[in-house]
Amino acid sequence: MHSNISDIFKRRFTKELLADTSKDVYDLFQWKKVNVKLTDYKTGDTLVHMTDLEFPVHYSQNACDIIASKYFRKSGIPGSQNYENSLKQVVHRLVNFWMESLKNEGLIETEEHANIFYDELVFALLSQMFAPNSPQWFNTGLKLSYGIKGSATGYYYDIDSKKVVETEDFYTRTQASACFILSIQDKLLGPHSISEQYVTETKLFKGGSGTGTNFSPIRAKGELLSSGGISSGLMSFLKGLDKNAGAIKSGGTTRRAAKMLCLDIDHPEILDYITWKAKEEDKVRALGKMGYDMGFEGEAYDTVSGQNGNNSVRLSDEFMKKVENLTQNPDSELLLAGRVDNTVDKKVKVSSLWDTFNESSWKCADPAPQFDDTFNAWHTCPHGSDGEYNAKHNRINSTNPCGEYAFLDDSACNLASINLIKFYDEKSDSFLIDDYKHLVGLIQLALEASVHWGHFPTEDIALNTHMFRTTGLGISNLASLLMMMGLPYNSAEARSISSALIGILTGHSYFVSSLMAKKLSPFEKYNINKKSMLRVIKNHCIVAGAQNEPYLDLHYTPLKPDHDLLIGLNHSNLSSTLKECWNDAYKSGKTNGFRNAQVSVIAPTGTVSFAMDCGSTSIEPFFGHIVYKKLSGGGYMTIANPVIEPALKKLGYGDNEVQDIMNYITRVETVKEEGYEYEKIIDGKIEGAPHLKKEHLPIFDTANNCGSGERFIHYSGHVFMVAALTPLISGAISKTVNLPSNATIDDFKNVTLTSWKLGVKGISLYRDGSKASQPLNSQLTDGRERSLEELTYKELLQKVYDQQASKFTMRDKPSGIRTGTTHPAQIDDVKIYTTVNRRPDGEICEIYITTDREGTIITGLLNSLSKSISVMLQHHVHPRDIAKMLRAQKYEPHGYVQKHPYIKYVSSISDLISKVIDIELDDYSRCQVKPETINAYSATDSIATSSLNNTEQTGERIYTELCPNCSSNKLVRNGTCKVCLECGSTTGCS
Repeated sequence: MHSNISDIFKRRFTKELLADTSKDVYDLFQWKKVNVKLTDYKTGDTLVHMTDLEFPVHYSQNACDIIASKYFRKSGIPGSQNYENSLKQVVHRLVNFWMESLKNEGLIETEEHANIFYDELVFALLSQMFAPNSPQWFNTGLKLSYGIKGSATGYYYDIDSKKVVETEDFYTRTQASACFILSIQDKLLGPHSISEQYVTETKLFKGGSGTGTNFSPIRAKGELLSSGGISSGLMSFLKGLDKNAGAIKSGGTTRRAAKMLCLDIDHPEILDYITWKAKEEDKVRALGKMGYDMGFEGEAYDTVSGQNGNNSVRLSDEFMKKVENLTQNPDSELLLAGRVDNTVDKKVKVSSLWDTFNESSWKCADPAPQFDDTFNAWHTCPHGSDGEYNAKHNRINSTNPCGEYAFLDDSACNLASINLIKFYDEKSDSFLIDDYKHLVGLIQLALEASVHWGHFPTEDIALNTHMFRTTGLGISNLASLLMMMGLPYNSAEARSISSALIGILTGHSYFVSSLMAKKLSPFEKYNINKKSMLRVIKNHCIVAGAQNEPYLDLHYTPLKPDHDLLIGLNHSNLSSTLKECWNDAYKSGKTNGFRNAQVSVIAPTGTVSFAMDCGSTSIEPFFGHIVYKKLSGGGYMTIANPVIEPALKKLGYGDNEVQDIMNYITRVETVKEEGYEYEKIIDGKIEGAPHLKKEHLPIFDTANNCGSGERFIHYSGHVFMVAALTPLISGAISKTVNLPSNATIDDFKNVTLTSWKLGVKGISLYRDGSKASQPLNSQLTDGRERSLEELTYKELLQKVYDQQASKFTMRDKPSGIRTGTTHPAQIDDVKIYTTVNRRPDGEICEIYITTDREGTIITGLLNSLSKSISVMLQHHVHPRDIAKMLRAQKYEPHGYVQKHPYIKYVSSISDLISKVIDIELDDYSRCQVKPETINAYSATDSIATSSLNNTEQTGERIYTELCPNCSSNKLVRNGTCKVCLECGSTTGCS
């Protein structure tokens, strides 16, 4: 056990430098030259083109591309190229800045310790053992290393004058924080007002950071104003702030504004807030049916509101207990209370709130649940700065956009993530625990250094960051580790291993923080929060198994690591180290206090995970078994997930068996398209692989089913993993529970209720199929006829071929007397009569369109259109496909429709005909007026219903949302945000 902070400065990674003093840390690596070129997939324009860049030889082309394009400084660097051209330069400016900051703070006192700190962290960074969050790479050390000042300013707390002052420039200090939480008050002007929220959010978005706010203080619609009028309400302001966030993104930044909106469950406008985005999704789908682009950057989404943030509802224990008891008390109510005016108070049924919340989340993945009392049960500083316990402004009211940082309003956090796979010895199936702890201690010092020499966007954030000094160390590549160990992600063994590792990280970080406090002092507001913080640390100790006592002021029983299971897995060192770390943290903290109010979070780690060549991000499971390896000369090579092979060997499979299984996953077929011939992966599933035992299949389960395979990680596996890790971290976890398209609203209720019972702080839910711009599935097995939009390109070609080879080549002309229906309509002064004729079996066989404009061009065109449509019908083209072809075409005449009972607006005569065909198919979903009774069903509703109840998801995933940076279609969910598998861009803030 260390007794002083100076004990941290030991060489573990760079002992070789002691034996050969002629070498420096960079000589411990072999280096290569690479070229980096990224293009915009949509336009073909070159986004980044840099040549002769220097990287360690073990870095993949993908890691080189992402680090160079994202993190290399592109201007102002001394030298002919004017940009950073070596990873040595980037790593030096980061670590050198942290070292000089720690020297200034007094935590590094000798040159020997400075050299050790520098060499050890440089080695760890170059070895891809860890990575700081993106703002560190962007901003840290530019003035110290290159003299670059920058024009923007911020604020920092000046220790000498004991007040917040403005920074002289942007890069002397560093803006290293990715996560911000802002407060807001119920006033239009002044500090923390609604107007100031626009300014502060704009400042953060412009710098590429994200922000979260709880908007519950804003009075509801109808509440009285001091001027005598009434408030326009919360939602009007939220929509305005949403438009502002969208404008900042469209005004020049390449990443979408990252924003978290929170609202307490008892706000009078809670129902409007809950249903906000679900209703906007309905509008998007309606616009899509009218022909507008439904891609996320398209006209449809650009027209509606609520698309520039993640929405969450803060659910109280009071509410959740009533939900839990709905069976016994179905009529229980919750008071929605006005903020300043009780005349708007109203009681609503808990069942109504609960149903609406889950239905909206099921429809569009928003809002997500945040469990307010669980967050605050682990709050280390509920007395805040003023000592007033549990005052609203001293509670944890919100999180950052991705949901992992949760602390006081007007605070910030800088993050780093450790690549777990680097500390696993595959040969001995053991962990390099001492190396792991050593790096945790060094990173905690680096994060503290970023607070000491940091600057911040507002005066309040600068003040609170100094007063509380929160930091956020986390992990990445967990799924790679578990698979390599031969453990299913959804298993008690995996959860115990994972919680032990994250528990050691948090416990040792707090211990190192206590040593910093011993050397300098605790964070300034420690003493007024001391009792609460030690209570939280004690509860962490109990969860870790370090102490065997009742929990202090917890309303639930957290999940604990199973120490017997750890020992049975031959990982007794994890068990003993976990207990030791927390005993040390509590004992040392009780004596010395802590330098940092929080020390750990689990962020999405999208871009930085790729920079570390991680196979998986954060604590997320793998997306699938097929990965695409970038080649240095351009292009890709398709390979099976490289972690599968060592996992199979760990399970005892021989070399030949392993090779057969790997070949099965990547088996290909020769495809000919448009004159080109290439090999394409047939499926990508592992089910059915030769030699593979059935009992080993769960080890290779992924977030989504692979190819035509049926297996994927059940949603409960996601929930239990989050629940296992949550009580051993300071903050929270950015995590989305992926549910299949046939998941029900009851499934959503089950996830949310189970999460609350297990002590999860917050979680997001996403049902495949719930977003209009979502990834699509190319195959469905519910037995219904699929629409053209659901077919892959290959299947569309096959469909055309099949039709050409069968009915399509034979015209089936009707004969004799036909029965039909005539639809009269008038657009402007043009009268249109559409007659739909049917065969005796009811099949539509002819459509005739006539007008009162005899002898005109329009008459001739309508006759031609009638013949074309009728011939298509007689070749058995489905009327639904014809309606789809004609739908939303725009030309004169168009506008309001008279004389038709259901159709009241069309964009053209073609659009009118499409609606007539829809009605003949008993589909009134696109009509402005619906009949009182509909004989059959709405086509869109039938699809939703059948996919919900019957489908098993299978098939190739076709991504329709494009990366805002490189326009590739490889944007996938990562935590509560999204990350591009091509260029590493994220939609979050880390």
